[in-house]
Amino acid sequence: MQTLRRVEQIMGLPISVDLRDGDAALAELAFESLRAADAQFSPFKADSEVSRLDRGELTREELTPDLVEVLDLCDWYETSTGGAFTARVPGRGLDPCAVVKGWAVQRAADLLKEAGATRFCLNAGGDVVVAGEPEPGKPWRVGVRHPDQADALCVVLGVRDGAVATSALYERGQHILDGRTGEPARGILSVTVVAADLAIADTTATAAFSLGRDGIEWAAAQPDCEVFIVDEDRQVFRGPGLPVHIC
Repeated sequence: MQTLRRVEQIMGLPISVDLRDGDAALAELAFESLRAADAQFSPFKADSEVSRLDRGELTREELTPDLVEVLDLCDWYETSTGGAFTARVPGRGLDPCAVVKGWAVQRAADLLKEAGATRFCLNAGGDVVVAGEPEPGKPWRVGVRHPDQADALCVVLGVRDGAVATSALYERGQHILDGRTGEPARGILSVTVVAADLAIADTTATAAFSLGRDGIEWAAAQPDCEVFIVDEDRQVFRGPGLPVHIC
């Protein structure tokens, strides 16, 4: 099979698939799953399951297993961070997007694998899930953008069968709040997490960022996660098992 690349705008960001052993039908399978997740979980769609729950139209017992799973993840991270990470910031409605993006992209990747794809990269606004190798003997290379320089990278990672997610200020400004105060989180410029699952990588990165400087130690202690963190003083903290790619 030939390489297939495709991009769609879903969940408010560009999501691309790079399939090295798939076809258009497989790509559509992934995007159909992502569109369905957006329709189900978006707090910006009045008819989504999340919006209906937030308005009190659904009870916990009436929720789909997928939304229960997402909310359980939100609750776990909220407890683990002492409330710094939360899907329920005062003054706002229920917003589980910090979990949903990684969860939905990982679900799409799992569908690709179940359908027989073994070599691909799903990229959701810079957060990626990869499988196999793009070329024999070579990992997928994932660049981590420099927090101050848009045209520079601070590190390049080499990843096979895993996920990489980054939470930072450079795309959307101070959009990550500390749930304990309702104010923008401070102390960190960028958090990158490598894990086996994008839901874990993405949520861990956001949760660590919400904790501020305390998030450095917290993220490093998370099981099966490797971190690359830049704080406000431009100090770099790197996990011992970070898969740095040597060109």
